[in-house]
Amino acid sequence: MKSSYDILIRPVITEQSMEHNDIKKYVFEVAKDANKIEIAKAVEEVFGVEVEKVTTLHVKGKEKRIGANPKGRTASWKKAVVRLTPKSKTIEFFEGMV
Repeated sequence: MKSSYDILIRPVITEQSMEHNDIKKYVFEVAKDANKIEIAKAVEEVFGVEVEKVTTLHVKGKEKRIGANPKGRTASWKKAVVRLTPKSKTIEFFEGMV
């Protein structure tokens, strides 16, 4: 069985993901094989909050090239948008970012 720290890889800190912190939506990069229930339990365990909803999507890697011929791709990954309940506390990790 995976631990919570194996499921949550890193928080995604971008302008677009930080816009929704006031309505308690947070974005994480998660393990590709993790499902919504596992993600919700991992966030609740690590941060001590109550999760209302989890939305997931697969982000395809972009095609990159250096020079003329050698083409490659950046890694594909899975993103999870986690919405907390209104009565839940906020995640303190994201508070100083905005």
